[in-house]
Amino acid sequence: MQSETFLLPAHQWVPNNPRLPVRIYRGVRGGNGALLDAERLERRFAANGWPPQWRAGVYDYHHYHSTAHEVLGVFIGHARLLLGGPGGIEVKVQPGDVVLLPVGTGHCCLQASRDFQVVGAYPEGQDWDIQRAAPDEATRQRMASLPDPPRDPVNG
Repeated sequence: MQSETFLLPAHQWVPNNPRLPVRIYRGVRGGNGALLDAERLERRFAANGWPPQWRAGVYDYHHYHSTAHEVLGVFIGHARLLLGGPGGIEVKVQPGDVVLLPVGTGHCCLQASRDFQVVGAYPEGQDWDIQRAAPDEATRQRMASLPDPPRDPVNG
């Protein structure tokens, strides 16, 4: 399994995360060598303290979360995602890819196959929100006070 890690600076109205990097795991596989399907992604995330909350695509508008870190596990289809807000970094994802987005990280789907779906999960005790505007001071404080995830959703 390969991984990519990068920090995204604040960009336009999207705060991104000044300390925690985005991480993309490529081709996550199980013990038998097969790419993880939806159920196995959910089990892996849950075992590492990131209970899965939904299966769907990724919104096609720029947004970020101010109350939770997020992990997206691709189990079917492929897509081009834009990370960091307008003018950010474009990434292509496919089955077996896992995208870890720290609180404040902008993201949206630019293009996806009809069957594209991910498992979405968040650290235990964190509930997600959707932010589509620049953070005010209360939002910035909320993001700054959110604890770092206790474990990595893929590697524990």
